[in-house]
Amino acid sequence: MARILVADDDSQIASLVAMKLRLNGHEVVVVANGHEAIEAVDLARPDLCILDVMMPGMDGFQVLAALRARPDLAGLPIVLLTALGEEKHVVRAFKEKANDFVVKPFSPSELLVRVERLLAA
Repeated sequence: MARILVADDDSQIASLVAMKLRLNGHEVVVVANGHEAIEAVDLARPDLCILDVMMPGMDGFQVLAALRARPDLAGLPIVLLTALGEEKHVVRAFKEKANDFVVKPFSPSELLVRVERLLAA
């Protein structure tokens, strides 16, 4: 069982992702924005983060950059989940060291397989 942080301001998507992860034995912490995600990383010490890119205040790219700037979190797997599917967004995500990039709408089962792959690495 892994502890997974889900940061998404869309409560329906966050609930869907959390339910799929919990049904597969994971502990899930859900937050609604980037600032809460940064705080939750320190409090919950997740094994993996799923970040929406478009969130109020601090977006997913900013959270990714903040987490990657910390040496203690260098190995933390981070998945960006977003409606931004243009090539430039995908390229930016991987240049900024995201481990995976999933475009909405998405398959919860596919997301789960991607999460499991990252956790097993």
